[in-house]
Amino acid sequence: MSKRLLLASASPRRAELLRQAGLSFEVRPADVDESPAPDETPRQQVLRLAKLKAEAAHLPGYLTLAADTLIVLEGRAFGKPRDREHGMAMLVALGGRSHSVITGVCLTDGRSTLSRVVASQITLAPIDEALAAAYWRTGEPADKAGGYGIQGIGGILVKRVRGSYSAVVGLPLAETEELFIRFGFDPWSHRML
Repeated sequence: MSKRLLLASASPRRAELLRQAGLSFEVRPADVDESPAPDETPRQQVLRLAKLKAEAAHLPGYLTLAADTLIVLEGRAFGKPRDREHGMAMLVALGGRSHSVITGVCLTDGRSTLSRVVASQITLAPIDEALAAAYWRTGEPADKAGGYGIQGIGGILVKRVRGSYSAVVGLPLAETEELFIRFGFDPWSHRML
């Protein structure tokens, strides 16, 4: 398959992960409503949104890749913070506890679609209001699920990771590579070596 790769995301973190994997790709963010559907589980939500994003951004001649990530604590999903208060409340709630990071990945060529969900477990250090406020002032947590970024300053909050580090950042690289191969897309022919 000689299709070009299209990333359906405005996330600089997902683009950076693909660059780290050496892949050549183009970016076309998808504009979709990310509101949860009624009675939808977090796994169903990330799969649905990844598929919606891939389909919305897809162009003929491309293999389109999209992903969506949620933080889940005791069955409650944490998306991106609405504002400072919401972000700080999420951080305090997650602090000192373990939670799941669930990422859905989707590939489509416009006719066929493959998708997958990857879950990782993260344990954060205790976070009080003062620490949450200090971290919020960095600007880093404003656009991240759960209000923290493991790959940036937020890494100081992370005590333990069990599972895929890249999935926690926003794109599970090993599982995405497996999807490429299952799709018949040779990622090695698209690597900038």
